[in-house]
Amino acid sequence: MADEGNPKRCGKCGRGLPLAASARDRNRGDGLRAHCRECVAECSAAHYRRHQEARGRTVREKVVVPTGYKLCRTCGEVKPHGEWHRNATAPDGLSTSCKACRAVQSRQGHLKRRYGLTEAERDELIVSRGGVCCICSAALPQHVDHCHKTGRVRGVLCFSCNAALGQFKDRPEAIRRAAAYVEGNAWKPTLVAPGVYQLPS
Repeated sequence: MADEGNPKRCGKCGRGLPLAASARDRNRGDGLRAHCRECVAECSAAHYRRHQEARGRTVREKVVVPTGYKLCRTCGEVKPHGEWHRNATAPDGLSTSCKACRAVQSRQGHLKRRYGLTEAERDELIVSRGGVCCICSAALPQHVDHCHKTGRVRGVLCFSCNAALGQFKDRPEAIRRAAAYVEGNAWKPTLVAPGVYQLPS
């Protein structure tokens, strides 16, 4: 066994290091491996990288992250722990993607599950309608509108128009009556003879 008072020299990097810096090896005379733990880890990482590249897989570069921060593999940014959702099952107690990336993934997932659209297809739909709401032709379209019976996507509307269609429950006759009401045809009396007015039925 090696003497505790004398440092052991690593056979790879040549540094004289404390005995604790080398892993144990019962097959060697001094009971320690010839290379320090750091060099062994470096060799293992290099071997793993070569093995993965030979199999056609990409190996992510190791990133040094300060304490209290975490690297988001989705956006590639190092962010403080406050920018992450909690995940009790993860080793570090944090989710795998930052809050901003999870919000984007959530929107994309909702579009795909609910309407069968990608963000690119939704944007194409907005551009094809002039970049404005299909109903009011003024506001910015943000909400995908679909037929609740067939599930077919009809267009992209602003919040107000989408909410109005929902309140009318997609009933064309109710929408037509509402248009007649707003135009005054539903409540203004009609002159049918001199001094005689007929109220709308």
